[in-house]
Amino acid sequence: MDVLPTLPSKVDRRFRRLQLLSAGLYSLGHGGNDAQKTIGIIWMLLIASGYASATADAPPVWVIGCAICLWVSARCSAAGASCGQWARKITKLKPVGGFCAETGGALTLLMASFLDIPVSTTHTITGAIVGIGATQKFSAVRWGVAGNIVWAWILTISASAALAAVGWWLGHRFL
Repeated sequence: MDVLPTLPSKVDRRFRRLQLLSAGLYSLGHGGNDAQKTIGIIWMLLIASGYASATADAPPVWVIGCAICLWVSARCSAAGASCGQWARKITKLKPVGGFCAETGGALTLLMASFLDIPVSTTHTITGAIVGIGATQKFSAVRWGVAGNIVWAWILTISASAALAAVGWWLGHRFL
């Protein structure tokens, strides 16, 4: 029995179509994870300001609806352009690699959301992209770009902590 080889262009075309599915799964995981964090922040602000009870079992339904609407509108406007641009700076991905990265990232985010673990969606997809690039060849990853991304994460977390400390200090000093 002869097996005809599949042309690379056909494989690419199939995985480009499959990327619609994997991108949808990733978006679902992204929304499930990020919307929870937004809901938590809004709920804590409502409790701190006295508009919600600290003994309530769940946030008000309108908070959940608003957080999801805000998340969807913000992500839809930025999704296409931003993801593809910085991913290309890390490594060159073929459609099969993009499918694998999105699917791996989606499964990680969905599992984290199911377990109520807040994770960074950016860390998740970046790790998946770096992993796909490294499986091709270790030198296929632009490690300088990946390192810059890690430093940006470290600086962002540090700057956020510093700003929170300043805000706390100002709040206790003047309120």
